[in-house]
Amino acid sequence: MKKPQKKSSQKSQKQTKDSLNLREPRRAKSESLSLSFSKVLIEKIVLFVVLILLGIFFVRIAIWEHNYYTEMEGKPRATAETVSSDSGELDETPVTEEQIREHIVPADHPRYLSIQKLGIKNARILSEGLKSNGELDTPVGIFDVGWYSSSGTPGSGRPILLDGHNGGPNVVGVFKYLNQLYSGDTFTIERGDGEIFTYEVVENKEVPLSESDDYMGTALSSPLPGRESVTLISCTGEWSQTQNTYLSRQFVRAVIKD
Repeated sequence: MKKPQKKSSQKSQKQTKDSLNLREPRRAKSESLSLSFSKVLIEKIVLFVVLILLGIFFVRIAIWEHNYYTEMEGKPRATAETVSSDSGELDETPVTEEQIREHIVPADHPRYLSIQKLGIKNARILSEGLKSNGELDTPVGIFDVGWYSSSGTPGSGRPILLDGHNGGPNVVGVFKYLNQLYSGDTFTIERGDGEIFTYEVVENKEVPLSESDDYMGTALSSPLPGRESVTLISCTGEWSQTQNTYLSRQFVRAVIKD
């Protein structure tokens, strides 16, 4: 009678062991699924937090830029080179030789600007005034140069102010490489009567947009007292999509050569 009982006991132990063996894979599988779910959940939470932080960052940048330009609104600017002008979109059409020859101005007004170092030859100089918001106006054509008509004329002894475009949406403008002029470099201005005046660069400075208004007083004075001067201005630096302009201004100051 003892042997059958022993056999039954062994069978029961085997069944219990088999039952435990069946439970272990299920438990392991359950734990694996739980870990996998937790990992996915953590990754989603981290991604969500990162997206929120990025959103906050870009919102703060947008608010800062908006506030900055709101403060600048209404102030007279040094020059405003934008993708559009008061009279419409910028004109990227090259100026023909015939158009250059036919460009006529009063005898004492500036007619052509030539900067040999930058490959500028007989760029037309057009008379410009101020926009309604106090900014200096610029020509519609990106290859033309604007002359502030309230500034001096060649040979008058008064400071002369010229501005031009860095470029249009697709093409480099007349003053794109203005920053490559250095002290000692020269350029010429031909007057309406054909007389040519040579000027020598004494200073080339990039000024942040926020400081360019204050610098205009300097630009409208001679760097060498008693010497006739010319200041060339263009936009430069990084482009701001919000303001639709560059964030710096390039000022080249020169005096007439003896």
